[in-house]
Amino acid sequence: MLYEMTGALHLPQGTKVVDVGCGDGRHALQLAGRFGFRVTAIDPVEYQVAMGRTSLKAAEEEHPGIADRVVFSVGDASQDLVWCRDVLSHVVRLDDAYGEFWRVLRPGGHALIYQSVFVTERFGPADESMHPLDVPSSADPACAEAAIAVSGFSVSTRIEVGSEWGEHLQETTGEPGRRLLHAARLLRDPERYISKYGPEMYRLMVADCMWHIFRMIGKLSGRIYLLSKPGSAA
Repeated sequence: MLYEMTGALHLPQGTKVVDVGCGDGRHALQLAGRFGFRVTAIDPVEYQVAMGRTSLKAAEEEHPGIADRVVFSVGDASQDLVWCRDVLSHVVRLDDAYGEFWRVLRPGGHALIYQSVFVTERFGPADESMHPLDVPSSADPACAEAAIAVSGFSVSTRIEVGSEWGEHLQETTGEPGRRLLHAARLLRDPERYISKYGPEMYRLMVADCMWHIFRMIGKLSGRIYLLSKPGSAA
């Protein structure tokens, strides 16, 4: 869906894109390979950047010349598109993040934001013990939209992603069902898994399973925002 929304912008080949929080670089490579964009991929974790550079070398076989269009480094200014997937739920100051997106975009540029962790009215205090929120305020849709408004962006498109993607995944791969099974075992015998993996890994495993479950039953939802910066490029 995110790639389809990007394609609908009809941006020309060579468009400058910054992938904020690029992780292992897979989406940066897709943006360059599918659309011919010039992508600056940035991430604060050096290991992720190193993985991206390794993947870039392998991608050259499928997309000759792609290595000339993707750079894993600190972002620069005057971009046409900001791509930010599943990063902002970890960010404390959303107003600063959206302000930075605004800064690096040309007038008339766009920001495509996807966040998979937003709480709904069904998410209660007890739920956070099984799915801790990195930054509770950043998982609040009202806080996110307030930060967007302060930044100056206009919201061109907003799509709420409920259980649809999880339902599709269950029908095609059965993954959410397996996570339910894993959660049952983790919660039934915590001492066994803590002794084997340690308390921190146990906490992460439970949280990962509960993310799938909570999305399916409507305690968490995702949102896609297509934002526009007013004006036109000179």
